[in-house]
Amino acid sequence: MRRYESGRIGAGAGASLFERLTRNVDTAFEVRWSDGTLRCFGPPAMAPAFRIVLRRPGVLAAAALRGHLGLAEAYFDGALDVEGSFNALARVALESGFEGESRLINRLDNHLHELRRSNRDRGQARDNAQAHYALPNAFYRAWLDDPLMLYTCAYWTDDTRTLEQAQRNKCDHVCRKLRLARGETFVDMGCGFGGFLLRAHELTGARGVGVNTTAEQVRHARAAIAQRGWADTLTVHEADFRDVPGQYDKLASIGVLEHAGRDQLAAAIAAHARALRPRGLGLLHFIGHTGPMETGLLIRKYVFPGGWIPALSDVVREMDRCGLEVLDVENLRRHYALTLDVWAERFEANWETIRALDPQRFDERFRRIWRTYLVGCAELFRTPRPDTHLFQIVFSKGGATTPENYPMTREFMYRP
Repeated sequence: MRRYESGRIGAGAGASLFERLTRNVDTAFEVRWSDGTLRCFGPPAMAPAFRIVLRRPGVLAAAALRGHLGLAEAYFDGALDVEGSFNALARVALESGFEGESRLINRLDNHLHELRRSNRDRGQARDNAQAHYALPNAFYRAWLDDPLMLYTCAYWTDDTRTLEQAQRNKCDHVCRKLRLARGETFVDMGCGFGGFLLRAHELTGARGVGVNTTAEQVRHARAAIAQRGWADTLTVHEADFRDVPGQYDKLASIGVLEHAGRDQLAAAIAAHARALRPRGLGLLHFIGHTGPMETGLLIRKYVFPGGWIPALSDVVREMDRCGLEVLDVENLRRHYALTLDVWAERFEANWETIRALDPQRFDERFRRIWRTYLVGCAELFRTPRPDTHLFQIVFSKGGATTPENYPMTREFMYRP
């Protein structure tokens, strides 16, 4: 690749870049330069957990210019390889602070990305969703749980052993939080493949409506509903989540706010408020920061175009403006690390099956991008210095003032 052909930095000058990876990290690793030079970094008595192999000159110049993004893109392009534990590399990048180092060129590119891919326009929002979620259903089936295919954080109780069980746990946990019951209606905002709709109806008998802008997922959800003979009680609309038809007793929004976009949080929360009847209960399940932070360019450029990680503080403020009262907040950050571990393991184990679906689309570059995404996010949610979390907020549109309307303690959430 041309970007690595100029700007040579030798082993001596490049060593300082890798020395930054050793800050506050008790991990040893090796680097092999393109001229064959090999050097170890980190505690000298410790066996290296991984080796970074620089295949082409110019990789370090790209890293000096773009930081972790430069190294990641070199890995995607095959100009850099990783031998050994990829999880250890991701953990080192996060815990050393190298992943969070800012570069002016990255900030400018992130701003330009927002101008090009903003979800403000519903057509662009649909295209952004299509870019990620419209990959063949067989691709997702290869590494998500079967049969619900839930692409959001699972819930790992002490006795949980499989992803399938953990994802059912998540659905059941949400249903208990919402006190969802037969005779009620609920809406699943951005319903994905329809897994929560199916499990919630199976568990409670409530009538549900799903809303999703990705046609491929809508077709899958409708087929799954028809297969079970539940077409009279479950419906899926192909629409933007800001255009939910009607109002409902209960609302589940699982993994939607991350796709609202940098400047669309207020509109997203307002849409949730409109979809809920007075005195109704809702749940927001989303990846978030505690306070405002930038969302890195890497994830937006290569994985979720238009996506933005909102701040809990901003979400709560917008909820208040829309008359939504916060009743409970739970942080499931550690649960997401375990979920991503399984996704990454299944992705790697089933790579040949995935590649065979479309060898041109699912090539080595795609594999490296998704490996970085899945493993990197697993370590992001595991790091002992977290700034990214998984929040579940239970809220009311008025009417939660008595124990009869909503219990005074959380005990009911953990009773089957």
